[in-house]
Amino acid sequence: MAQTFAEKILARKAGLDGVVPGQIVEITPDVILSHDNTAPIYGLFQRMGGEKVFDPDMHAVILDHATPAPSTKHAENHRIIREFVREQGIQNFYDVGRGICHQVLVESGLALPGEVVLGSDSHTPHAGVMGAFAAGIGRTEMASIWAIGQLWLRVPESLKITVTGQLEEGVTSKDLALTVIGDMRADGALYMSVEWHGEAIQDLPLSQRATLTNLMAEMGAKNSYIPPDEKVFDFLQDRARRDYDVVYPDPDATYALEIDYDAGKIEPMVACPHTVDNVKPLSEVRGRKIDQAFLGTCTNGRLDDLAAAAEVLEGRKIAEDRRMIVIPASEEVYLAAMQAGYLETFLKAGAVIESPGCGPCMGNHMGVPAVGEVSISTANRNFRGRMGTKESEVYLASPAVVAASAVAGAIESPANL
Repeated sequence: MAQTFAEKILARKAGLDGVVPGQIVEITPDVILSHDNTAPIYGLFQRMGGEKVFDPDMHAVILDHATPAPSTKHAENHRIIREFVREQGIQNFYDVGRGICHQVLVESGLALPGEVVLGSDSHTPHAGVMGAFAAGIGRTEMASIWAIGQLWLRVPESLKITVTGQLEEGVTSKDLALTVIGDMRADGALYMSVEWHGEAIQDLPLSQRATLTNLMAEMGAKNSYIPPDEKVFDFLQDRARRDYDVVYPDPDATYALEIDYDAGKIEPMVACPHTVDNVKPLSEVRGRKIDQAFLGTCTNGRLDDLAAAAEVLEGRKIAEDRRMIVIPASEEVYLAAMQAGYLETFLKAGAVIESPGCGPCMGNHMGVPAVGEVSISTANRNFRGRMGTKESEVYLASPAVVAASAVAGAIESPANL
């Protein structure tokens, strides 16, 4: 029986010959991811009667959501986590400053093709860029895996998105993802496995592919997957922690839905307040005054993203009475950006550079907007209060558009500077 990626990998993990959408399977994940929420998960684990985790090597714990700690409460949370990983013998622990969990998981060679990654964060599908089945789960579910090493999952229906042709200059995977979300709406892929196919996807660098898998959480997807190729294998050459066995969907698999896009027809897009699927062409929202520009997050904080923004900012200045915050997605990206001279470009333009982490994306610190202010961000969410202030607005766009908007003081295309 021909199977989609999700069907094939979950059947394999469950020790079955095949599965169908809607079937319940019990699996042991290869990697379980948690971040600052490790502390409350630990509390649930203890209330369940747990003392020792099932497998310390299964864990990846990364502090990123409120780092460095912006309050005593956050600092205490971090202290509990440090004691927990030490007591449990968890080796894959990444403390303050190492970066955003999804970026670090991929960079560290912990998310591998043909493996199952479950994380207590909704953007865990990000790891599908490596060809993994990666899905977000709740804290109680995570505590259960800590205790017994297993979890049941419902086999998702599958959505196949095929993108042919090539993206035009100045158009990115962020624009493609926002286009799809705008068309399908925020609930268009609820509990579905979203597969990306076509030459336009294969032509993308891994950094831009990750934007696609990351953003599918905003369409309700359970996981998102891009078939791994030589770009993935080369990236993992000196990073992979284990041998891996690649899983591909069968060519004649049956999908719940198949949609096609011509990459050449995609244009720069902006997600407007207060939902990610409120998507409009950049040309329709040009001129909207902004107070703050934010470049970073697990969606668009990689080296290519910083390079695109630096190209726009080279020799220019942030508009008067405006501010721009730059947060590289990881320590590795931070160092590479420094060596490439991008950080100097940002500083000379008047931007502020912060340590790797989630920063204002979570509304914790490093750029919470004031009441009535407008932010343009490279992040993945723009609902009310996402950046810490309900009485503010958040627009989402690509790195180059965010940088151009910082210079113009209003939402703008780099081509119009």
